[in-house]
Order: sequence, then C-alpha cells, then structure tokens
Amino acid sequence: MSSFLGELIGTLILTLFGCGVVGGVVLNKSKAQDSGWIVITLGWGFAVAFAVYLVGKYSGAHVNPAVTLGLATIGLFPWADVPMYIAGQMIGAFIGATLVYLHYYPHWAETEDKDAKLAVFATGPAINNPMANLFSEILGTAILVFGLLGIGANKFSEGLNPLIVGFFIAAIGLSFGGTTGYAINPARDLGPRLAHFFMPIAGKRDSDWTYAWIPVVGPILGGVCGALLYKAIVM
Repeated sequence: MSSFLGELIGTLILTLFGCGVVGGVVLNKSKAQDSGWIVITLGWGFAVAFAVYLVGKYSGAHVNPAVTLGLATIGLFPWADVPMYIAGQMIGAFIGATLVYLHYYPHWAETEDKDAKLAVFATGPAINNPMANLFSEILGTAILVFGLLGIGANKFSEGLNPLIVGFFIAAIGLSFGGTTGYAINPARDLGPRLAHFFMPIAGKRDSDWTYAWIPVVGPILGGVCGALLYKAIVM
C-alpha cells in the first residue's frame, strides 16, 4: 500500500466512524439517538485509534493535515510529501462522509433539525465568536500535536500507541470540544462539509461556509504551534 493510499484509507475510516457516531446520536429514529457527548467523543477517539492501527505501517497514519504540516515544520516529515498526504486525507474524508450519508439515507427525511444534519458532517460553534472559536481550534490542535509527539517518544507504549492516541483524542473532546465541536483536523471538517454541500440530503441547510475557514485555519496554526513548542521544550 502506498503512503497516499494509506492516508486516504485511514482518513476515510476516521471520518466514517467519527461522522457515523454523530449521525447515530443526532438523527431521528436512530437507535443511538440522544446518547450524548460522551458517546460522540469516545466514537471519535476510537475512530482515530482504528485508523492508525489500520494504516500506520504504510503512511505513519497522520490522517490530519495539521499533523502533517506540524511534523514538516520541525523537520520530522519531508515537505515534498506534504501535498500528497493532504490530498489523500481530503479525498478520504470526502468519501467517508459520503458513505455516512448513504448509511443514514432514510434518516435525513425523518430529521427536521437542519443544524443537526449539518453537524453530522461538519463542526460549528456553540457560541458564534470567530476569534474565540479560532483560539479554541488552535489550542485543541496544539495540544493534539504536542501530545502525539510526546506519546510517540515513549517506548513503553509501542503497540499501544494508537489506542492511547484514541483516548487522548477523546480527552481533548471531553475537555475542549464543547466550544466548537473540536475539528482539530482540517480534512475531517472540510471533506465532510463538501460532502454535505454536494449530497442531495433531504431538507438540508446551507453548509455554513462563513464559519468553514475556522476549522481549517485554526488546526493548521495549532498543529504548527504544537510542533514548535515540542521542539523547543523536548527535542
């Protein structure tokens, strides 16, 4: 398997499980409806863990442009490979979200809440405050990348790394996700948002493009900051 395909499949799995758990919680007549935020955060954490287990040996399982750019910034990943990785991540996220749309096909028409339908695919702010929302995404992603580098440096966690990372993602969601839904991954948000835009979802609203720059720019800045902080303190 090539690195490109590894990133595509890994991000597809991440998005399929992650957006899938949101759909189960928020869409009408789902058996998991109203099961809550803890279910969503654990679902996303396991989504990342299984994606890393699946493709880690082939691409390193960045499955996140913020991780790729952060590693490249501190010299742990070649800049020449960055476009290929991000392309794979974006394509995988779009395909994963499209499969979620198909999986929940009968539930879109049964759900009147247009915001809930968008939430299956993309993040949004609890309180619309662009600078505060941007800071939340920067902080969450900086913690993510700093933590990933730290977890990877611990020899005791070899073989358990993906599972530990999954719980780390869940912890970020539980502690910091209540403000913006914690995209902390530009591909995870933009790819599914494009799927929401293109798919013929019954009764959908617009895809909230006025907010869409925040879960892209914030994670990129946060990923770079987290990597630079790790380099300054640890490396």
